[in-house]
Amino acid sequence: EVQLVESGGGLVQAGGSLRLSCGASGFTFDDYVIAWFRQAPGKEREGVSCISNSDGTTYYADSVKGRFTITSDNAKHTVYLQMNSLKPEDTAVYYCAADLRQAKATIRRAPRRYEYDYWGQGTQVTVSS
Repeated sequence: EVQLVESGGGLVQAGGSLRLSCGASGFTFDDYVIAWFRQAPGKEREGVSCISNSDGTTYYADSVKGRFTITSDNAKHTVYLQMNSLKPEDTAVYYCAADLRQAKATIRRAPRRYEYDYWGQGTQVTVSS
């Protein structure tokens, strides 16, 4: 059974940092892409970042480029999202998701919600001004 479990959300002041973790199980972690999406109240779920665990390629949305860093620890089957210089507009529920359609894929563009069949429960990130 595929499982994704997020942790690390919380309340932080603008300019602060948080690190989100996504623990994965039930599939060959090293072969697939893991993405972070976020959804703010009243807004569409958007792809923030993703990483290919097979070749290390990554993607970042323009809104987070230079502030967020995605990494993967294949030994721990965990993907991290280090979020620095947080802004109030980063406030959202953050979800990790796995794309198991194709093994050993290279990241070439933004993640699309419909491509991800497996999702975590989400973790709330709130940035106060």
